[in-house]
Amino acid sequence: MAMTLASCGGATYEETRSNNSAAAKTERNSEKSTPDAKQTEQPTPQKPTSLTDRWTAGQVVSQAEIDVTGIDNCFTSTEIPDAIFAKMQGKSWPDNCTLKRSDLRYLRLLHCNADGKPQMGELVVNQKIADKVVKIFRELYDRQYRIEKMHLIDEYDGNDDASMADNNTSSFNFRFVPGTKNISKHSYGLAIDINPLYNPYIPIRNGKPHVMPPNGEPYAFNRDTAQFPYKITRDDLACQLFRKAGFNWGGSWPRSKDYQHFQWVE
Repeated sequence: MAMTLASCGGATYEETRSNNSAAAKTERNSEKSTPDAKQTEQPTPQKPTSLTDRWTAGQVVSQAEIDVTGIDNCFTSTEIPDAIFAKMQGKSWPDNCTLKRSDLRYLRLLHCNADGKPQMGELVVNQKIADKVVKIFRELYDRQYRIEKMHLIDEYDGNDDASMADNNTSSFNFRFVPGTKNISKHSYGLAIDINPLYNPYIPIRNGKPHVMPPNGEPYAFNRDTAQFPYKITRDDLACQLFRKAGFNWGGSWPRSKDYQHFQWVE
């Protein structure tokens, strides 16, 4: 019988007992040499896909954080989150606002701050230009273009004068053009003001230039020869990118000048 089992691929009783004994010994040795799984198990790092709950506008972030997050996740466009829309109420979004919430997009954008460090910024723009704006700011960042700060104008209670005086880059704000009854392009999220303190708005009123913000007057005149940070000219990178994407630059207007201002031409 033992020979028959062996010839069919089986084993004798002695062979089976010997094999079982060797297997048990190997298993005991394995148990002794293998560390406890709980002691060696390492948590799997989770790659974030959104910055909404991690970085706030104005926060300086490290290159290591950017590498973990992924640079593409640092330039995003979404529908207006509830928390952001609540913050806009009575400020950039007054009771007489004629837009629909779905007309706008909330952008999260990295930019190089005054010290050249990566800093988180945010804008609300019209959905028509959201993708273009994300692309422009991505290139500005990649080429280390300096933008001092980029907060929603709601941080200034919707006060454009206060935002400009603080050199804050912004977009949507439902308001009228200063000194007129005309609705501003900012009211539709179709205009962006970049580094406004150093690139002031200079309307002509009663035949005289009026500088806005007032503390931007040192940067309002003799701009062809004056040297100062953040100056936007026709050859400036921001001006080139916005114009290429179909925007009009206020610094090229024939009468009033608005050096900070880029608006979408429909």
